[in-house]
Amino acid sequence: MTGTEDFAVELPGGARMPLLGFGTWQLRGEQARRAVAWALEAGYRHIDTATMYRNEAEVGAAVAEAGLPRDQVFVTTKLPPEQAASPRRTLERSLEALGLDQVDLWLVHWPPRGQARPDTWEAFVRAQQDGLTRDIGVSNYSLEQVDELTKATGVTPAVDQVEWGPTLYDKGFLDGCHVRGVALEGYSPFRSGDLSHPVLTRIAERHDVTPAQVVVRWHLQHGVTVIPRSSRRDRIRSNADVAGLALDDDEMAAVDGMSSGA
Repeated sequence: MTGTEDFAVELPGGARMPLLGFGTWQLRGEQARRAVAWALEAGYRHIDTATMYRNEAEVGAAVAEAGLPRDQVFVTTKLPPEQAASPRRTLERSLEALGLDQVDLWLVHWPPRGQARPDTWEAFVRAQQDGLTRDIGVSNYSLEQVDELTKATGVTPAVDQVEWGPTLYDKGFLDGCHVRGVALEGYSPFRSGDLSHPVLTRIAERHDVTPAQVVVRWHLQHGVTVIPRSSRRDRIRSNADVAGLALDDDEMAAVDGMSSGA
């Protein structure tokens, strides 16, 4: 195990979403299956995929081959915006590819044509009621779009997954999610910033860890789900090896300060 099991958030549907997840964007075929297998071996218990990633079958195969109890692996997939008119059929195909009867979290991947689309969200609510997904959420939605869905249906997204990292830190957005009871999940934690930034390298040297580990731990201490992605076994393990790392208040503030939205 990674030693980060206590870092999790309870979602409205009853699922416990680990704050440390494994992203699978750009991983295809055998590379995807192997990387997910390594992630599960390293202790990750949250796997993030999407219909548009075209790797759900490989992700599902790796999860099945790991032999872990189903309730110990949190699986997320996402609806492509171009499938906003046929969400139920898309989810059923995702479940078939994954080899699962139910996913733990289903997200609208992007606002379809930039719109919140309450009609699509209503289909998500029905899918949850029918047991095809434990929780439902969105990705790349603004707080205003989240509010639009809530106003139209009475159901607030459990999660909003957005690009997030030290240089994208936005306290107002994070606080807005908290006020609404929405769990914030960040993707591409390393892409948005420079891992050679002196703030990160200085903290990493102080703790004898990598800058990437500093970024992962920073997410966890903010209560933000992080889904680093790698195809390399050593980096997959290293990114998860943060249980013995703790950033103090000054270090957290220094990383926060890398963004103009702090």
